[in-house]
Amino acid sequence: MGGQRLRRRVLVTGGAGFLGSHLCERLVERGHDVLCVDNFFTGTRDNIAHLLGNPRFELMRHDVTFPLYVELDEIYNLACPASPVHYQFDPVQTTKTSVHGAINMLGLAKRVKARILQASTSEVYGDPAEHPQTEAYWGNVNPVGIRSCYDEGKRCAETLFFDYRRQHRLRIKVARIFNTYGPRMHPDDGRVVSSFVMQALRGEDITIFGDGRQTRSFCYVSDLIDGLMRLMDTPDDVTGPVNLGNPNEMTMIELATRIIELSGSTSKLVFRPLPSDDPRQRRPDISRAHELLDWRPTVELDEGLRRTIGYFKGMLGRPEALAATGGNAGSGAGEGNRTLV
Repeated sequence: MGGQRLRRRVLVTGGAGFLGSHLCERLVERGHDVLCVDNFFTGTRDNIAHLLGNPRFELMRHDVTFPLYVELDEIYNLACPASPVHYQFDPVQTTKTSVHGAINMLGLAKRVKARILQASTSEVYGDPAEHPQTEAYWGNVNPVGIRSCYDEGKRCAETLFFDYRRQHRLRIKVARIFNTYGPRMHPDDGRVVSSFVMQALRGEDITIFGDGRQTRSFCYVSDLIDGLMRLMDTPDDVTGPVNLGNPNEMTMIELATRIIELSGSTSKLVFRPLPSDDPRQRRPDISRAHELLDWRPTVELDEGLRRTIGYFKGMLGRPEALAATGGNAGSGAGEGNRTLV
């Protein structure tokens, strides 16, 4: 593993997004030369502004549905809208980003002989009939539902990755990412943690879809990034897929209650009908990640939520920051206030 620590040229697609910006930051801290590629559909320059003056960091506006010609050693393919509000806004483009983006990045990796990691998702398991979910589970996905542009796009990307390995001997890694939260989440992306926190800080009712008994497992962003980097650093025969997430499961009611308590909010809970195809439960089996990567989440939920609440509280105090993300009190009418996970 010592050789893996040498300075590398690393491409991060979706690098100005929530996960991508944290990954770019960590890679620069490790001493690598990082090329951040983003089309800024959901990412923002604010997320990577602190890196712009660093000589080891470069930013390029580019859409991965078009080919890219650069020289590098590693690729982290994170480009794709990840919240239901965003990926359902233009579902055809979402599918193109997952599928065409994977083809273009795999083609690039093939040309320059780079190692490449695909940021896949727990959504490949759909509304799971197996609980918790292991990597061997094939999933229960509706191929024609409103979420399928994301679910099936990511499933197809995984297919492409493994076919490129079988056909072209590409050095691939596939991570299946479960619910992740933390600073730099988009304030009105409809994901449950950001929605609950913003509603609590604004003193609004916290909207829960369904009866609130559906469950998720929440992993703090620094733990997730550590898992991605550990997976990239594994030997070439370790391909994945590997689940990355926190196995501590909780209901939506429990999450909302913790956020109200930690933020000192007076918000009340209100309930709305559950959207179509919303999974009832989601919890990763991370045995493979522990065995192959020596990885487990370390940040406790309350500590992670405190950091996230502090970030959004600071954002509310800076109207220009909210405006840069499109997240202001008047935005998100309709779709923007749906807490989907």
